[in-house]
Amino acid sequence: MKTEISQTTELTRALKKEEMGHLTPPKKGKGRKLTKAQKEKQQQEKEERRLREEEEAQLQAKKEEQERLERERKEKELKRLELKDQERREDELNELRHLLEENHTAASKWKADAVEKAKWERYMHCDGTPDPAVQKDINTYISLWRDNPEVNITLVLKQCNLALKLIEELEGLLRDVTDPQEGQKYQEALINLQELIHSKHHLATEEILKTASANIDTETGNMQTVVKDDNITLCLWANLKKNPRFKGLNFKEAGLGFELPKQLAVSDIAIRILHTRYDHLSLVSRMAHLRIHTPSHRSLAGGEEVPADIDVPEQGETKGEGEVKEDNEAQQQRADEEVQSVQGFEGRKSAASLQSRRNSAQSAEGQGSQIQTQMEALRAEGDLTSPPVQLTVMDRGVQVVDLMQYTPLGGVLYYDVFHLPPQAHQVNGWEIRQLLDKGLQVFPYPMEKSNLDDDKPLTCPPVGVSVTLPDSVVFLETPQVARWDAAGKRWRMDGIIDVSYEEAEAKISFKMDSFQAFVLMQETYANLPFQSWELRPLGQDSALFTINGALIDLSITIQGNQVMLQSDQERGPSHLIGKWMSGPSLQRAMLNAGINIFVNEYTDKYVSTWGKDPLTEHAAYEQMALFASACAFSWSKWNAKCGAEHLVMQVCEHHGPAPVPKGSWSLYLLGAQRSQKLEITEKSEAFSPDHYPGSEFHSTFIHMLQDNMSTDGITRTRESNYLFVDTVQSLLCATRPLMYS
Repeated sequence: MKTEISQTTELTRALKKEEMGHLTPPKKGKGRKLTKAQKEKQQQEKEERRLREEEEAQLQAKKEEQERLERERKEKELKRLELKDQERREDELNELRHLLEENHTAASKWKADAVEKAKWERYMHCDGTPDPAVQKDINTYISLWRDNPEVNITLVLKQCNLALKLIEELEGLLRDVTDPQEGQKYQEALINLQELIHSKHHLATEEILKTASANIDTETGNMQTVVKDDNITLCLWANLKKNPRFKGLNFKEAGLGFELPKQLAVSDIAIRILHTRYDHLSLVSRMAHLRIHTPSHRSLAGGEEVPADIDVPEQGETKGEGEVKEDNEAQQQRADEEVQSVQGFEGRKSAASLQSRRNSAQSAEGQGSQIQTQMEALRAEGDLTSPPVQLTVMDRGVQVVDLMQYTPLGGVLYYDVFHLPPQAHQVNGWEIRQLLDKGLQVFPYPMEKSNLDDDKPLTCPPVGVSVTLPDSVVFLETPQVARWDAAGKRWRMDGIIDVSYEEAEAKISFKMDSFQAFVLMQETYANLPFQSWELRPLGQDSALFTINGALIDLSITIQGNQVMLQSDQERGPSHLIGKWMSGPSLQRAMLNAGINIFVNEYTDKYVSTWGKDPLTEHAAYEQMALFASACAFSWSKWNAKCGAEHLVMQVCEHHGPAPVPKGSWSLYLLGAQRSQKLEITEKSEAFSPDHYPGSEFHSTFIHMLQDNMSTDGITRTRESNYLFVDTVQSLLCATRPLMYS
């Protein structure tokens, strides 16, 4: 046992010596002793290693000491800057609060005066047009027009155009109404006008078809006609010849066409394609389904929390009179709270609510008698100005359109087939015509059974239609087609086949199993998130807001309280580009034209965001607007890396219309408690919150900017007009570039 322990000890010693380089390679026989020179060399190496280790330890200790001193210096400097910031915090906040309140008060007074002026001018018109704000006047107008027997298409369209203007005024009244009873009156008047417009279109169509035989086209032997004005395009075709070889017809001047199967080509029918450049069916869909989805959060204005999901009773449900009244009051209260939102240009409405309200102001069109039941349902289901509902995709192959994810563009196209009314016959100088009490009747298709053989199964091929995309609308992607489900009161994408899109000709063709109203749609947020953005001054009270979107780039010039859209898009709405208008008007026009850069409380469900704190974000927009006459602001990649509680953007003082020179930008970090200039640049390898050497902290963004601004630049900011500041702030709040880029 001892021998084994001794051998183990000797082996351990030998291994240690070998590791330290003291052993020579083993030889046969006895081990050879180290020479004196070898021992001295080993000793020298050991000493050198010890000295090197001591030197490294000293350097490390020195480095750690320097780092400690640097940390202490930075901590001391931070405490000094924070203490200095705290000392002037109250004064800076008071100055900012004073500037914001002063501008807000002046802008609010100007808007109130403008409303009163518009009311007075409306009153002084004295042109016989009813004032929609006066219930007696609008009711009298509706009653007289309903009893008017006029069916001439030209005169009817003039009357309809007047009604559409009244609907637009009612839309504006609904946006601003605070009294629930007044709101209900406006809604009823709006619904009645929509019903009446649809009814008048129907009567005028019937009148034209009654005289189809007197207007036969010599080439085809049938009647075809197109009637157009600013709001509608009416295409009519009467099948007088009943040629079994007839395939279809293109109304070239209208950009519309249709295809028919043989069963219809030999039937006594008339085809109508009515294109209304307004859309009320989407409103019907929004109001008819399940649940209003309003996420609970504070608006950018810092208002009260919006209530969470609110149930809307379905048609089969009934409530007591008191409960209905309470529901109406609750819905009106929600509408009043929305008025305080700054999601839109007016600082009142989000993009989605603006679109919803536009839809609520559009004329009512439908097939047959469905219009009446739809409008009755709207009356029963409550507030027309409620936010859009969350529509879900149903099972069993039914593809229901989510009207928050998709936006109908270019209006509604009603594709109808009617029984051709009896035509007049000339007998001995007399005109003999069969009169029908039922008026214009829908021709049933698909047919229920064969007229030739009841035992033979009937096949009803689909009917085709083609549409040239309207010039007034921009489709950023291939348009989606949705058909109207009258029974379910919703848009559906199923049941549409053989879709063909010719991009060069901007023409889309498809087929459906039956004749139905349809719309062209595109994704609401197709142009989000933004790739980059920039807001730079062009002069005093003038700025250029540029957005590089996901699909198109555009710019908005701001001059005082007027804005102008600019875009290099080849195919776009010429009625918008280069036209000065108010901020709210431009926003509504852009949404209707398919150029959406605006966000709302639902956008984050469809677009990825950086989840910034809304109060910090809104405070940034307020202060950017105050300095928009003298400072340029731009997107920064570090905004995505600084966390939810902070914002990062590039800023520099800039005067004149020229682009901002490269290298002029500095980075700023904004938080709820303070703002600071950053040491990093856009080209830095990593994000760092370290402040720029020699800079200070400030409790407000504008005072942080003032540290690096000229006297002339600061003077410009203090001389900014309140309308310009309000317009810039509204635009920033409507687009939220710090959140969606």
